Amino acid sequence: MAAGKEIRGKIKSVENTKKITKAMEMVAASKMRKAQDRMLAARPYSEKIRNIAANLGQANPEYVHPFMQVNDAKKAGVIVVTTDKGLCGGMNTNVLRVVTTKLREMQDAGVSTEAVAIGGKGLGFLNRVGAKVVSHATGLGDTPHLDKLIGPVKVLLDQYAEGKLSKVYVAYTKFINTMKQESVVEQLLPLSSEKLQAEKTGASWEYIYEPDAQSVIDELLVRYVESLVYQAVAENMASEQSARMVAMKAATDNAGNVISELKLVYNKTRQAAITTELSEIVAGAAAV
Repeated sequence: MAAGKEIRGKIKSVENTKKITKAMEMVAASKMRKAQDRMLAARPYSEKIRNIAANLGQANPEYVHPFMQVNDAKKAGVIVVTTDKGLCGGMNTNVLRVVTTKLREMQDAGVSTEAVAIGGKGLGFLNRVGAKVVSHATGLGDTPHLDKLIGPVKVLLDQYAEGKLSKVYVAYTKFINTMKQESVVEQLLPLSSEKLQAEKTGASWEYIYEPDAQSVIDELLVRYVESLVYQAVAENMASEQSARMVAMKAATDNAGNVISELKLVYNKTRQAAITTELSEIVAGAAAV
């Protein structure tokens, strides 16, 4: 019964793996709800600051912020948002695939690129493909903090304001629902007039500026761009927990199927051994 003992060892090993994947599935489900609440809570702030910035821009048409100006530089920036940990299915693979496609398109157009990596998986990928990484942020944990994101992202924002970059893109995994996440590459800068458009309420807006209109608009648009990056990270974290929960559920189900198959093989092996022993006993008795 050496073969049976080996099969029992495999069954025990797969059962232990199933316990781990089941626990990880439950942890991911708990974190997913918190990440979704955090993501939804950030949307009203981003929407409100966008409306205020649009109304300020309409109230002062003579001033155009550098983030709304189009630059002619032959260089672009890409913010790549991924996870720090694995075991979340093909989520990181999908977003890195669209990043690779975007980098290849810009390279074919003669545009060089600089990248900012948010997440350990994206940082490792960009280093492997030889991309120029100007800054990065890793180890964000389960809760995104804006103070950890401002520093790395500000490198690209300052370069764009100085006219050194023609465009800035942000690549992340957009949360749609628990079972579906979409990898997207969106243009962050320059801010388009369609994206930065005020609500039509029919009321006129009059503002009192302190210290002056230009300073207020400058500060507000920087906060708006930072809120877009924060929203992308929050969406990516919600997608991460959802993808991990689905992946761990699939792993748990597969472990259950493997255990069933191994038990069937074990029972067949055991039955064959018993049958062989009985046949030997009967043959010995007949010989006597």
